[in-house]
Amino acid sequence: MERDELAAWLRLSVTPGVGRTAARRLLAAFGLPQAVFAQSVQTLERCVSPAQARALHTLPEGFEDLCARTWDWLHAADAGPAQGSQGPAHALLSMADAAYPRTLLDTEDPPLLLYALGPAQVLQGDPFAQGRCLAMVGSRNPTAQGADNAHQFARALHTAGLCIVSGLALGIDAAAHEGALDSAAAAGAQARPWPATIAVVGTGLDRVYPRRNLELARRIAAQGLIVSEYPLGTPPLTAHFPQRNRIIAGLSLGTLVVEAAPASGSLITARLAAEQGREVFAIPGSIHAPQSRGCHALIRQGAKLVESAQDVLEELRLPGAAAPAQAQLAPDAPAPAPGTAPGAARAAAPAEAPESPLLQALGFDPIGLDALLARTGLDAATLQVQLLELELAGSVARLPGGLFQRTGRA
Repeated sequence: MERDELAAWLRLSVTPGVGRTAARRLLAAFGLPQAVFAQSVQTLERCVSPAQARALHTLPEGFEDLCARTWDWLHAADAGPAQGSQGPAHALLSMADAAYPRTLLDTEDPPLLLYALGPAQVLQGDPFAQGRCLAMVGSRNPTAQGADNAHQFARALHTAGLCIVSGLALGIDAAAHEGALDSAAAAGAQARPWPATIAVVGTGLDRVYPRRNLELARRIAAQGLIVSEYPLGTPPLTAHFPQRNRIIAGLSLGTLVVEAAPASGSLITARLAAEQGREVFAIPGSIHAPQSRGCHALIRQGAKLVESAQDVLEELRLPGAAAPAQAQLAPDAPAPAPGTAPGAARAAAPAEAPESPLLQALGFDPIGLDALLARTGLDAATLQVQLLELELAGSVARLPGGLFQRTGRA
């Protein structure tokens, strides 16, 4: 993108009072942004309001600085090595760019610009894994089982050939990104030419939010793609996160909701996916867990109930998609260790040993200490010791409020 072209696209995207709908109307009428800004106020008023037409003839405050920073960002990669490779490259795609994702362009409200951060070989290849993306979203405060489900499903689905799209939020989003990255790491030299995972964020790409996911963001920039529609320097404003959900849904063939409360951004993403004619999947959970109620509501409304990664693959019917052993497992089964051939570990595994009476008493719902005492008949000291042993073994997770929950690794 030449500097004049960049300046015109940027100016159209940041002019106050001119939103995406009006901007697309102007592009449809006059062509590229340079042609839009060449029109008189009177001509522009045929497409937009008088106030918008006047705004288009006024240079936005701070625009020259934004233009210079964006140009410099586009032509600079991080100096330090990342995961043993060159630092991530930077790109800016407009709606007129051939590499702009077709699945997003086909939606009602595509962004004018997409800022992208990732390995050069990804940006030069198929950066949006077009036709092979699946969105995974869910609660920022998931149960232990929910986070484990997200990680295992993402790992299995990536192994089968999908790129996992999410929003870099805490909880389910982070677990989904990590599952896809773990699958890519296990694949090693057999990694595919598209990104392992795509993080769609609600800030400028010179910021990371939440800061707790800084290291995860670095891993994604090294093996996947981070994208945003927001200019450099944009802070994490509350209104931006529901907006970015339409991009998560728009990039993807379908959306899998792992856990969600009845009123959550994940349900917004699912609704947008349905409105775009994309598939919606939901993992059921405990009737006692608030994080499951959103998924149950989606299932009642027609979302496909999912118990294994294979359920998703069968619905999407991707040509050439693999069906590895771990993709056919129930979500509470452990993923193979990195480097293990698909299915090899399970094929050689001995018959499962009977589970302990305490695990049977735990069930799969969160439960308090008093209820466990009543179920097991153990004294408090013995119960605490056994719970600690199971927790250290990764079979039980300790939840807020003094609750315990059996995990999928049991």
